[in-house]
Amino acid sequence: MKTLFGRQVHYPEINTRTRHCAALLERAAINAPIQGSAADIIRRAMIRMVPALAEAGLNARMLLQVHDELVFEAPEDEVDKTMEVAQSVMEKRPSLC
Repeated sequence: MKTLFGRQVHYPEINTRTRHCAALLERAAINAPIQGSAADIIRRAMIRMVPALAEAGLNARMLLQVHDELVFEAPEDEVDKTMEVAQSVMEKRPSLC
């Protein structure tokens, strides 16, 4: 299985004789391109986020990722601008190259 960005996900035990394990791995293999692509997209946004915040002259810091969300810490007077920059970065279409 491959993500939109070409990252491969392997399930070598998918042909196991244990039905329960095989079914679990089949579901994971079907879901892998979707979840893996989502992970690739958020990772690319995170990589672009730090330079974007610095370029905007903000003191905000990206603290953590929770699924498809990023959590920031920002001075009160920079919250609105930080949200604008973060939204812009996250909505930008990632390059497939």
